Amino acid sequence: MKAIGYKENLPIEDKNSLQDIELNTPKATGRDILVEIKAISVNPADYKVRAGMPVEGDDWKVIGWDATGIVKEVGDEVSLFKVGDEVWYAGDFTRQGSYAQYQVVDERIVGKKPSSLSFPEAAALPLTSLTAYEMLFDRLQVSKDDDSKSILVIGAAGGVGSILVQLAKKLTKLNIIGTASREETTAWLKDLGADAVINHRNKLSEEFEKYNLPEPDYIVSLNATEQHADEIVKVIKPQGKFGFIDDPKTFNVMPFKAKAVSTHIELMFTRSMFQTEDMIEQHNILNEVSSLIDNGTIKTTLGENFGVINAENLRKAHAFLETGKAKGKIVLEGF
Repeated sequence: MKAIGYKENLPIEDKNSLQDIELNTPKATGRDILVEIKAISVNPADYKVRAGMPVEGDDWKVIGWDATGIVKEVGDEVSLFKVGDEVWYAGDFTRQGSYAQYQVVDERIVGKKPSSLSFPEAAALPLTSLTAYEMLFDRLQVSKDDDSKSILVIGAAGGVGSILVQLAKKLTKLNIIGTASREETTAWLKDLGADAVINHRNKLSEEFEKYNLPEPDYIVSLNATEQHADEIVKVIKPQGKFGFIDDPKTFNVMPFKAKAVSTHIELMFTRSMFQTEDMIEQHNILNEVSSLIDNGTIKTTLGENFGVINAENLRKAHAFLETGKAKGKIVLEGF
């Protein structure tokens, strides 16, 4: 099968950073399904791993997580899918990825693809949807019925934030405050359902005072957590909950002690990485999000299609993502 891989960590300008290769097609056993990949999406995790995670041994490393495709083969313990099903998933950090024509993936982290979306449209959503859903309902344990609380989402216009704001608007009764810094992204967030949008280039406490906003019971930081840490402590409600998904070089929880704020880290890969007992929850979440999309509750966050899945186009996608200027998700389709 065709695949795109690498054997050493190189800058994306180097043609060997991602190469077109041929690999044997894997076989589905146990609870694995074999998926013929139709489209993929590129995430910041892709270039972070490609550039920074050492490759073990002499085998080709194939990365990539977001994917959509068709089930071609099922393992002998599979019960959730059959050959021919259209599926979507965000993959497993410990296994070969989706930069390939075929991929084996555990059925418990796979969902039914939204029927209303094309393969590339759907490929933009699994990883961000799982991250947003798990943060809201597994980590922060937000109630779907409590209308007395508010949430601040820092970096709300990005991939995860765009889904998190929609989920919070449609599935909870939270008052939603998002942060953005441009007119375009401010309008985008209001369209997605944010009740208020403040500028994260200014001090959060000053923005809250300026617009007379309530202390948030929940704060989710999707980027620049280290930069905003002091302001987060200032504005969060006593006994509130704070969650983040990025990778601050340092994070000191002690400033939160006086307010008895609990801190929560979300990593979408944890369930599959450690084969947790509730791993099948990702199957359930993806199916729920699929239904929300098909009934028009949630919009896709597709940004740009970079064409067929090959090394040249993936190098371009990585390079563009590394600039930090991408709006919406980058997808590629077909081989």
